[in-house]
Amino acid sequence: MHRLFAELEPSLTVTEQNLADRVRYILRSNIFDVAELERLRREAVPSSDENATAEDAAPQMVEQPANVDAAVNTPVVVDSSDDGTVAQELELEHMRSTLEEAIVETRSTPLENRPRLPRIALSKRNRAVVRALNPMLVTYLEASRDLCETDSILFGAALAVCRIIGAKVSTAGRATGHSSAIPAWRRRIEERIAKARALIGRLICFRSDNNRPRIVRTVRMAFAGTNVSLSQPDITQKLTERIDDLKQRIAAWGKRIQRYTERSTRFNQNRLFQSDQKRLYESLERPMVSGTGPAPNQADTLAFWRSLWSEPVNHSEGPWTEVVASQCAGITPMDPVIITPDDVAEAVRRAPNWKSPGLDGLHHYWLKGFMVCHSVFARQFQEALNQKSLPSLFTTGITHLVPKDQDFKFSSFFIVTFIGKQSLNEYHLAKFKKKVIANFKTTEYELDNN
Repeated sequence: MHRLFAELEPSLTVTEQNLADRVRYILRSNIFDVAELERLRREAVPSSDENATAEDAAPQMVEQPANVDAAVNTPVVVDSSDDGTVAQELELEHMRSTLEEAIVETRSTPLENRPRLPRIALSKRNRAVVRALNPMLVTYLEASRDLCETDSILFGAALAVCRIIGAKVSTAGRATGHSSAIPAWRRRIEERIAKARALIGRLICFRSDNNRPRIVRTVRMAFAGTNVSLSQPDITQKLTERIDDLKQRIAAWGKRIQRYTERSTRFNQNRLFQSDQKRLYESLERPMVSGTGPAPNQADTLAFWRSLWSEPVNHSEGPWTEVVASQCAGITPMDPVIITPDDVAEAVRRAPNWKSPGLDGLHHYWLKGFMVCHSVFARQFQEALNQKSLPSLFTTGITHLVPKDQDFKFSSFFIVTFIGKQSLNEYHLAKFKKKVIANFKTTEYELDNN
């Protein structure tokens, strides 16, 4: 086939392997049907009946093996019994290309601009896609140099799964902020209400003899297509009727929001009653915070937490530290920690599937599904443990201020901190208590109870 191609296209340089790959891709992708392939073959390679002098003009063509001639001149017809195998190979080829594109895209995307991965259904089809991509990751993971690169590869694989199964992936990066909790239908209705109220204000201004160009232009647009002229004698009555009509629409839209909200509340309560009755009763006894109070000053908030976490503090060690050090002198040092793939698999197995991810946006579900990463994680975590160094991805924390009651005072916030997915140690907790007690004139007993 390569010799025939060289005779037909002497200006193109191509290797045997590249030519075979191109032919295989054309046949598997079903770009041309059997009839089209036969027509192209006849146009490219004349038969002996059509060109009797072909053997004299090119004697080297006769010397090629019979199997090559048969492979070129015989149209490819897929047997019906092989349809399932060919379809499976085509699907795997599509998965492989999607995986490669997703990994390349993830590597070139900053961590904060990664898309938000959705929670996919735990169906047989989705699990089959994850199992199909699992062996394809071996090549990429073997070339991974550190934990950050491994995390990027796994995120790309998760993104590829979402694209293959057709799951909706948010294209906006996670750095743009959290999506609004207000449903889309309510935002649309509230936008209509806001536009109607603005129009009512313009109409009232025009009725009060405010003839500014912007007001007049808005009133004309409001009466467009109604055969109402602004210079007719009963324009005041028309304005009043239009204002009343808009007010009735606003009232109807408000009732619709109330009706939809009540229906949504009933639906959520029924679903919560089936899954967690205790949580439902707690929500009924203690209503959720509406968030209508004044928000704390951002500058004061930043100054408070910066003084607590960022400024270095010099501590005078008491005599008890010497006693503790003398007691710990006889303790046998711990054996060196050896991280195995079984340790990683066990840690991943106990983790919830869809727990809120860290900065990388990768849920535990993907670590469970892509099992080939366990050995790579074990090796790279062992190297990080020996070098006593972790990437910033595993040491950067996120701090959220959560209101506890209706009064949005600065003292009514408690901190939820995730630092490397570990809780606060005793030193930071004691430092936190001391700072709060000093600033808010409270006792340690009250602080512990709160």
